[in-house]
Amino acid sequence: MAKAITNIQRIELTEEQKRKMDLEEIETALLDNKDSILQSLDIIKHMNDRGVLSLLDGLFSEGDKILNVLVKAADKPEATNTLKNLLLMVGVLGTINVQQLEPLLLKLNSGIARVAEYRESDDDKLGYFDIVRSLKDPEINRALSLLFEFLKGMGEKTEGLERTTQLPENQDLHQSQDGRMEDR
Repeated sequence: MAKAITNIQRIELTEEQKRKMDLEEIETALLDNKDSILQSLDIIKHMNDRGVLSLLDGLFSEGDKILNVLVKAADKPEATNTLKNLLLMVGVLGTINVQQLEPLLLKLNSGIARVAEYRESDDDKLGYFDIVRSLKDPEINRALSLLFEFLKGMGEKTEGLERTTQLPENQDLHQSQDGRMEDR
């Protein structure tokens, strides 16, 4: 029978051998991730060109002072309300259907452009009969129709839509003109 091994001698690596193995491991990792590393270096170069690295350097070197200012600013009741309102507004913005909003925004821009071009004078007094007569103008009539549709929409019951995480196209509780709930 063979004798049992009672003494195990480990091979001791010299510092130079350990260093050589570590360098080979790093070299292999660099070669395996070449594209990612080059892309990261390109991003860092762009950040440096735009001064972002200088900004971050200053931020980290003065981090305690900046953090102290931020904590003091956030400790005020107004800041708490601002953060709550900001989060609520971001949530609401996520539910807005931009495709439906675009035509309205174009009309709003057109109206703002007209107001910007308008020059007020003393001769431009608007009387009751002028208002009634202006209802025959097709542009004013379309604008009033749009305004009334908007007001009807604002008057709809929205309990089913409020504080929801559904996208607008998935929200099916819109009231029709005759008071029935319909899919839009």
